[in-house]
Formats: sequence, C-alpha cells, structure tokens
Amino acid sequence: MNDQNQSKPKQRPEETPKTNLGGASAAKSSSGWKNLFAKRWVSPAIFMAAAAIIVTLMWIYQGTDQTTPTTGKADSTEVSQEGTTETQGKGDEAVEVIAGNEAIKWPVASIEALQVELPFYDEKASDEEREAALVQIGDTFTPHMGVDFVDPSGKTFDVLAALSGKVTYVKTEPTNGNVIEITHEGGLVTVYQSVTEIAVEEGDDVTQGTVIAKAGRNDLERDLGIHLHYETRNNGKPINPSSLIAE
Repeated sequence: MNDQNQSKPKQRPEETPKTNLGGASAAKSSSGWKNLFAKRWVSPAIFMAAAAIIVTLMWIYQGTDQTTPTTGKADSTEVSQEGTTETQGKGDEAVEVIAGNEAIKWPVASIEALQVELPFYDEKASDEEREAALVQIGDTFTPHMGVDFVDPSGKTFDVLAALSGKVTYVKTEPTNGNVIEITHEGGLVTVYQSVTEIAVEEGDDVTQGTVIAKAGRNDLERDLGIHLHYETRNNGKPINPSSLIAE
C-alpha cells in the first residue's frame, strides 16, 4: 500500500502565469520618453517651436489691430552715391530752383563733344535704362545720382560752373576724388566730382561758365578713366540734371 503511494509522482498545482502588461508598457513608455529627452537636440527644438508659436500669435494680434494710415503722395526714395538714402526730385520741382533769370547749363563747354558714360538713375525709365544707371560697389549695386561725362578720346576737358553762385565745398574724398560744390539761390547745389587742377577755393563767388577745374579720375568709378561726375541737389535731395536744362 505504501509502495503504491510512493510510486505515484506528486502533482504540482498548476501555476497561473503572471501578466503585468500595464506595468511593462508604462515602464517601456517612460523609458522611451527619458531616452528622447536625453538627446541634445530635443530641448532646443521644443523651445524654438514654442517661440515660433508665440511670435505667430503676436503677429496675428498686431495685424488685426493695425489700421492703414492715410498719407499724401510721397516722392520716390533712392540711395545716393555715398550710400545714404535721399529723395529724388521731380521735374516740376526742379523748375522752381533755378535762381533768378539765369538758366542752368551743362558744366562743359561743348556737350556735343562728350558722351554720357553713366546716366542719372530715373525710376520712371525702362528696366534697361535703370540697369545702365547702377553703380557696383563691392557686391552691391547703387543707383547713380549724377551724370558722368567722358571725352571719347580719353582726354581731359574743362569743367565749368553750371550756374553763378558761391563755392561752399572743396575737398578730396577717399572714393569720389576731388569734389567741388557750388551753392546757388533757392537751395540748389551743383556738385562736381572726379576733378583735377582745381581753380577755385571755398568762399569764392563764381559766375556761370567759369572754369573751375578739369575732368580727372576717382577710385569709385576708376573704370571710367578720365571723367566728370556731375550732380544737382535741391536742399540736399538729388535731382536729375537733365530736368534743369531748358530745351
């Protein structure tokens, strides 16, 4: 009897497998987030995204709050040869700045003997004409605020006072070369750059047609060789010199 009982193997109670799906999944998820935030690029990316959202919301808010102001017709804005922003005058305005009964003339003895190598930048001109009136300074292009004259033979020529007035500026500038400015009645100033053999001084009164210098060279437009860079300004604003010449 005892032998029979001993020969029978003892049966172990069946163990129910333990399941802990929820805990494993949570642990895995937690581990994944930790690994994600451990990466260096995650925090900056989250910060940048939050900043972009804030800026966008501010821009939308400001856009809905702004009203369109009513303004009068403004003159066109151009950049002068020295790199400052100026306002280009119009032909109607230019007629008013001619002093007295003396009509302004070109600052050369014979305009027919010379050629315009670089014209004044006119915003109303064609695309091709505006492109031809750009000056390259390094990697940038600047609207040309004067007229450049050259002798086809490459020779120098006399530079004349375009209008009677007082010499108010004579100086050598690093890029524009020798510069003469003559101030006239009504706020008009004529500017003569890239000149040599200067024959006037600051404070001199000159009459129209007086030889004040000769055409020379400068560093800014050295590719032009010997030339005259001529500008007209009304109260500091460039005007197309051609608009002042009576036809």
